[in-house]
Amino acid sequence: VRTGRDMAPRGRPEAAAMPKRGARKRLKFRADDVCSERVTVADYANSDPAVVKSGRVKKAVANAVQQEVKSLCGLEASCVPSEEVLHYTNAPALYLEDPDGDGGEEYPIDIWLLLASYIRPEDIVRFSLICKKAWTVTCTAAFWTRLYRRHYSLDAYLPLRLRPESMEKLHCLRACVIRSLYHMYEPFASRVSRNPAIPDSTPSTLKNSRVSGIAKEVGCVGDLNVSLSLKSPRFKSKCCKGLQPPIQYEEVHTNPDQDCCLLQITTFNFIFVPIVMGMTFTLFTINVSTDMRHHRVRLVFQDAPVRNGKKPRLDQGVQVVLDPVHSVRLLDWWHPQYPFSPKA
Repeated sequence: VRTGRDMAPRGRPEAAAMPKRGARKRLKFRADDVCSERVTVADYANSDPAVVKSGRVKKAVANAVQQEVKSLCGLEASCVPSEEVLHYTNAPALYLEDPDGDGGEEYPIDIWLLLASYIRPEDIVRFSLICKKAWTVTCTAAFWTRLYRRHYSLDAYLPLRLRPESMEKLHCLRACVIRSLYHMYEPFASRVSRNPAIPDSTPSTLKNSRVSGIAKEVGCVGDLNVSLSLKSPRFKSKCCKGLQPPIQYEEVHTNPDQDCCLLQITTFNFIFVPIVMGMTFTLFTINVSTDMRHHRVRLVFQDAPVRNGKKPRLDQGVQVVLDPVHSVRLLDWWHPQYPFSPKA
């Protein structure tokens, strides 16, 4: 007979202890760690799983990042809007919610002119592509004058047109400053000194250039120096028009040698060269000479330019063969050995 004690329900067997959820250690965020100097690969590898799962950046993180950016820009922390929050969407782009629709801060041109004083000559193009005001700064006479004074050295040998007393003229100021940098600025001067006597490949930029001048000089040992002044054609196309400088700075950007270059060819012997003044340069090849010791240059000139994709007809033009050739040099208008235009 079962007693009341025996009739009591039996207890269920105790289940194995389950680990509590949420026991994982979350990484704590500190606003001081936002500084770019403390960001490491571990910060991304050990990121908070909650942030990764939700796809939303914490408001404290977003505000700290904004405060850091504002401090780098020199603005007060109170200027940071408190309602702007960064979001991750399914798209790979990261955007910032801006109810006003403003495209960013617009700074006066004086600030861009001040920043331009710290730009290296090789970074001028990158600086001008930041915004329209940055590009406008690079058009001013003050920008090119400061650039010249910053890199001017008393030890540099400069032609008379590039000396400080001649740089006070606004006419062709930009072109003169660029040419002076190839005398004074070491990175630019080293580019010129590395040019070989014979180019590694035939220059392809001379096609359809117009011959604007030719000079012949016979050396003491019977060699011949042929110099051809070439001007590249400018095709009139609406899609290829670039930005034009402001009207008040047109004189600063004037350059009579724009798109011009000088082709210098030196031969070992005297070779007759016909008059090709005003003709179009359509073919230029550099091959090995017949004696397999030097080079051979062939030049073809015609009365009209050749369209793209068509080969020049040799029977309709003037062909000049220079063999053997000692050196072939192509000098752009900014090269130190390029002759000055009388209009500069």
